Amino acid sequence: MTKERFTELVEDALRDIPRRFRNAMKNVAVVVEDEPAPETLAEMEVEPGDTLFGLYQGTPLPERSWGYGNTLPDRISIYQRPIVDACEDDDEIRDCVAETVIHEFGHHFGMSEDEIEEIEEKYWRGESLDDV
Repeated sequence: MTKERFTELVEDALRDIPRRFRNAMKNVAVVVEDEPAPETLAEMEVEPGDTLFGLYQGTPLPERSWGYGNTLPDRISIYQRPIVDACEDDDEIRDCVAETVIHEFGHHFGMSEDEIEEIEEKYWRGESLDDV
């Protein structure tokens, strides 16, 4: 799959994320990369043979002080090769990207893994996310 086609699917996935979350995603860049660097995997203690679909890099909102100010955007990397390898078709890729972006934005908002998983479950069941 070309990077251009994958990027189109990422853009589609971003549009599928509930508006409430899209509106809250300020000063965050979503970047498509081929795959995570081996150093990144080692630093995160990802076992050989496993990989990442995405990665949040930045300072979570709850950890920011008043003076955080005018900084570069946080970054969410979406890794093309691992996602394409794990998915059978464009629809699965789109779904995987949407779930990955929701997960990584959860880190941006300073949520725990359990809170993020709760949001992902509600998203996939089509439940309201207003109470999350």
